Amino acid sequence: MDPYHQGTFVGRAWSDAAGGPVLLRLRDGLVVDATSPDAPTVRDLMELADPASWLAGRDGPVLGELAALLQGRIPGLRLLAPCDLQAVKACGVTFARSMVERVIEERAAGDASAAHAIRARIATHIGDSLRSVKAGSPQAALIKEALIRERLWSQYLEVGIGPDAEVFTKGQPMSAVGHLADVGLHPISSWNNPEPEIVLVVDSGGRVKGATLGNDVNLRDVEGRSALLLGKAKDNNASCAIGPFIRVFDATYGIDDVRRADLDLRVDGPDGFVLHGRSSMKEISRDPLDLVAQTIGRHHQYPDGLVLFMGTLFAPHEDRDVPGQGFTHKLGDVVTISNDSLGSLRNTVRLATECPPWEFGASHLMRNLARRGLL
Repeated sequence: MDPYHQGTFVGRAWSDAAGGPVLLRLRDGLVVDATSPDAPTVRDLMELADPASWLAGRDGPVLGELAALLQGRIPGLRLLAPCDLQAVKACGVTFARSMVERVIEERAAGDASAAHAIRARIATHIGDSLRSVKAGSPQAALIKEALIRERLWSQYLEVGIGPDAEVFTKGQPMSAVGHLADVGLHPISSWNNPEPEIVLVVDSGGRVKGATLGNDVNLRDVEGRSALLLGKAKDNNASCAIGPFIRVFDATYGIDDVRRADLDLRVDGPDGFVLHGRSSMKEISRDPLDLVAQTIGRHHQYPDGLVLFMGTLFAPHEDRDVPGQGFTHKLGDVVTISNDSLGSLRNTVRLATECPPWEFGASHLMRNLARRGLL
């Protein structure tokens, strides 16, 4: 699917010629260098009052055809995650169906073979009753009391239907990888899966300026052993992918389009295995703007803005190999996340220790931009 003929898109790519990242604007199937002293970073672009209008006025050098860039076929130019100095944050347990899977992970203590029996027991008590519950509502409080009586209450249900969302740091600024890059699994994990999500781009004032796609790689066994291992489960080398581009909010696309969005997932394994999945923002238990407000405000500032993963409905439990052990990645899996309005994000699964190390951080970016006369 190709949404790029309409709307306003911005991205980042590593340019061998520049010795660093350049900002990209899409125009008529071409990729244009939009880097400017007025907006040398995506962070600076998103701080502008109207990023879409600014991009429309940029007419830099043409770097090649968009189709070639998306296939990795422009020499000396490769796509990066389309964010730079922004904090990389994420919300978890924002969908009722995936919330139940988090409870199962916790009860299984990271043991995939135990998940099937626990899933059946919980379904007997919960079923589909959580789908229409508004998080933090009086109805949610009554369900909480009933689950406590059944000894089924969990910290995941607390953040899933309680008043406070789970918000955590997914990775450091500039640690996310982009389209066609490898994503990394920590070597200790043997039960894991992709998480197809929409990622909001938020400026320092808490205003949502755009959206993109993300894969918040999930280590189910590590987090399931203990919630205190969330950092190890979520923040590793190449542990999330974002991209290919940010669709900047304008007259053609805004927050209501995010609320209605459906995401498709496909995993193509080196063993011939194919998994199809789907996540629908229409089933999210908390409104996207509520998640933003719980992340940034008087209680917590982000002077460089942030990108915010909003969670996923997708939680695979189909068996891949051993009956009863569900799905887990194999090295070499190709994960594709797609949306009609945001394009397709494709990555290959490796061990975090085998992915290219993260070596270009904020200090390197500042020195590079200074050498190029952009600061």
